[in-house]
Amino acid sequence: MKRETLFLKVALVLIGLPVLALCLFLVPALAKVAVKLVPAFPWIKYFVYLVFEASALPFYFALYQAFRLLTYIDQNSAFSERSVEALKKIKSCAVVICGLHLLALPLFYLFAEKDDAPGVIFVGLLVPFASLVIAVFAAVLQKLLQQAVDIKQENELTI
Repeated sequence: MKRETLFLKVALVLIGLPVLALCLFLVPALAKVAVKLVPAFPWIKYFVYLVFEASALPFYFALYQAFRLLTYIDQNSAFSERSVEALKKIKSCAVVICGLHLLALPLFYLFAEKDDAPGVIFVGLLVPFASLVIAVFAAVLQKLLQQAVDIKQENELTI
């Protein structure tokens, strides 16, 4: 394992730990708050669990794909179809996370109405916006890497 990618791999693990803590501790608290905000709909706690816990799955899958991408870099095969596929999967995961968190925006609106704090809606937009930025960035990298792979294959065919 190369030294440069070792730091990035450790960073990926450290990024995953706070999200795990949020899923274990914050999501149940959010579910309880949602039930208090909308007592007419007690099933809303299951919606909160579904949205936030389900968004953790593509998040960890994207972290795994990033880990694999760093492994390809270690193996000197960064410019390969496997790397392009990993970026494509990261982009798809970011889009799924964005969509799931957009589904939760009405909850942030209800909380903002209840506490008379309109800034809460902007807090609710942070995760969808960040994941959308990651999706666009991954799409650009995927396109550039695909062009590099095509050029590499074309050069290998040239004598």
